[in-house]
Amino acid sequence: MERAWWKEAVVYQIYPRSFYDSNGDGIGDIRGIIAKLDYLKELGVDVVWLSPVYKSPNDDNGYDISDYRDIMDEFGTMEDWEEMLEEMHKRGIKLVMDLVVNHTSDEHPWFIESRKSKDNPYRDYYIWRPGKDGKEPNNWESIFSGSAWEYDETTEEYYLHLFSKKQPDLNWENPKVRREVYDIMKFWLDKGVDGFRMDVINMISKTPGLPDGEPQEGKKYVSGSKYFMNGPRVHEFLQEMNREVLSKYDIMTVGETPGVTPREGILYTDPSRHELNMVFQFEHVDLDSGPGGKWDIRPWSLADLKKTMTKWQKELEGKGWNSLYLNNHDQPRAVSRFGDDGKYRVESAKMLATFLHMMQGTPYIYQGEEIGMTNVRFPSIEYYRDIETLNMYKERVEEYGEDPQKVMEKIYYKGRDNARTPMQWDDSENAGFTTGTPWIPVNPNYKEINVKEALADPNSVFHYYKKLIQLRKQHDIIVYGTYDLILEDDPYIYAYTRTLGNEKLIVITNFSEKTPVFRLPDDITYKTKELLISNYDVDETEELKEIRLRPWEARVYKIRLS
Repeated sequence: MERAWWKEAVVYQIYPRSFYDSNGDGIGDIRGIIAKLDYLKELGVDVVWLSPVYKSPNDDNGYDISDYRDIMDEFGTMEDWEEMLEEMHKRGIKLVMDLVVNHTSDEHPWFIESRKSKDNPYRDYYIWRPGKDGKEPNNWESIFSGSAWEYDETTEEYYLHLFSKKQPDLNWENPKVRREVYDIMKFWLDKGVDGFRMDVINMISKTPGLPDGEPQEGKKYVSGSKYFMNGPRVHEFLQEMNREVLSKYDIMTVGETPGVTPREGILYTDPSRHELNMVFQFEHVDLDSGPGGKWDIRPWSLADLKKTMTKWQKELEGKGWNSLYLNNHDQPRAVSRFGDDGKYRVESAKMLATFLHMMQGTPYIYQGEEIGMTNVRFPSIEYYRDIETLNMYKERVEEYGEDPQKVMEKIYYKGRDNARTPMQWDDSENAGFTTGTPWIPVNPNYKEINVKEALADPNSVFHYYKKLIQLRKQHDIIVYGTYDLILEDDPYIYAYTRTLGNEKLIVITNFSEKTPVFRLPDDITYKTKELLISNYDVDETEELKEIRLRPWEARVYKIRLS
C-alpha cells in the first residue's frame, strides 16, 4: 500500500455561510473562519474542505458561480481569502476548495454571451437544443424538481440544467470549455490551494443524443441519470484533467459521484488510471431512500449498512481509496439519522465517529459533527432556505395536494437545512454565531449543545473526536490495515477488524440502546491487548472473549497476534 499524506489526513468541511459571522450581517464569512482556525488546530484536523466562496447570485448557496476567480461579497475579499490560506498553512492545515464545473450560474459572462444568439462564440459552452413537438427536448427531470430544460425566448431554444434553472450545464464536449476549466484550476493551485473537492463530477459527460428517460405513469418528467451519470467520456475528461493540471501538483482530489458502484469507484480512484484520489459514494446515505428517491423515506437496517460499507472497504482494497463520511452540507445530521439524538446523543455520536474513523479511507468531519449537533424541526416551511426543500414542498403541496404536515416530516428527517443551521459556538444569543439576525435560524438546542460547553467537558463529543484524530496519527494500522467484517449477522453490533503485519484492531460498535453481548470469534487469538478508545469507562482487565455492551457503546482494542 503506497503511503500518501491525503490517506493519513482528517478533513473538516466548512460551510462558510453557517460557520462564523465576523461582521454582524447574519452570514458566516472568511474573516469568521480566520477567527476560528485555532479551534480547528485544537481539534487536530489536517485539511479544510471549504464549500464555495466564489462570486455567486446564491440561487443554490454558492453552487451557482458567476465568477470563478473572485470572492462572494458577503464572504469578504480576495485579500481576506489569501490571509485565510496563509493562516491555515501556518497552523499546518491544508485547504481544499470546491470545484463546481458541471454547471455555472446563468449570470456567468459565458452564459450571458451564450444566450445572445445561435452563432455567438460562447453558444457551444452550454447545451442548447430546439424543442420537440412544442415541448422540451427530452423528458429529464431536474434534481431540484420540474423539467431539466428551460426555454429561452431570445433564440427560441432550450438549455439543459440538471439542477436549478439558474445553473445551466456546461458542454464538456467542447475542448474550449475544458481548457477554461483547467485554467481556473491552475489559477487557484498557483495561489497555493492543496486540492479540490469536485462537485457532481461524474455528471460532466452526457450520452450523445440525450435520450429520453424511462417513462413513468403519472409523471411528466423522469430521471435521466443513466444518460448523465458516469457518462461515456467522463474518464477520458478526468484523465485529460489529470494530465493537464492535477499531475503537476502535490494535491488531494475527491470527486462527488452520486450513483457510483465500487467497480466504477475503482475506475475513478485506481492510481494507475491517473484520475482522482478518492470519490464520495452515496450508497450508505441512500439506504433510507426508497425507489422514489431521497424523499421516499424508508427505514434503514444495520444489515444493509454492514453490507454496503463492507462492499466498499473490500472492493477498493489495494485498488482505490475510500472517503469516509456520514455528514455533509447535503445530508441530515448523522446523530439524528443513524444514532439517537435524545437520551444517548453523546454516546451515539461517539459510537458513530468510532465506527467511521476506524475504517480504511480518509475521514471527513462536517462542522458541528464534532460537538454532536442534531437535526432541527422548524415550525413551518417559512423558516427553510434550501432551494431543493422549497421546490419539493411547493411541488408536493401545491401541485400534488399532499398533506403539508406529512411533507414537513420528510423535511425534518432529510432536508439539507438540517446541516446548514448556524454552528453552535456558545449559549449566548444566536449560539454566538452572529450579533445580527442569522440568515437561517439557529437550532434551539444550542443552549445545551455548543463548542464552549464541549471544550470545558473532558468527556464531550469534541474531546472524543480529538482523540480519534490523534490515534490515527499514532497507529499506521488505522490508515493502512486491511478491513474484515466479523459477527456479520448480529442485528445490533457492527464489529470489524483491521490487520497490519502482526497487529489487529478489533472495532466493536453497538448500534442500539439494547445491551447485546459481543463474542470474539474463535479464530481470533492474541498475546496482548490494549484498549485504544471507548465511549464508556471500561475495566481494562476484562477479557475480550465476551462483553456485555451498553447502549450505543463503542470500543477499539489493539491486539498482538499469537
